Amino acid sequence: MAIKITDECINCGACEPECPNNAIYDAGVSWRFSEGTELKGIIDFGDGTTLNADEEQPSLSDEVYYIVSDKCTECVGFHDEPQCAAVCPVDCCVDDEDVRETEEELLAKKAWLHGE
Repeated sequence: MAIKITDECINCGACEPECPNNAIYDAGVSWRFSEGTELKGIIDFGDGTTLNADEEQPSLSDEVYYIVSDKCTECVGFHDEPQCAAVCPVDCCVDDEDVRETEEELLAKKAWLHGE
């Protein structure tokens, strides 16, 4: 599973620098797959979907910080626990019940994101 940020977020920004995948963005800020990863140019998601990693993607929230689930590995392979949740002063970084992934899937995503 991925982590999500709930609307209880106070926009303190403590989580953003902790993410090893650069999956956390401030409200209203666009994002790219290439940011904080080794992904460049056209990337293949393995299901027939392709996308330019350098292409700007729209913000997922205009209210609070948000996590791009396609870049979130719950810090698997980096840390023992999700660092965003560890530093969040209001406990609003929680499991995203809509995005479920096994540890093996998270490790594969980490390898894909970082060219391992």
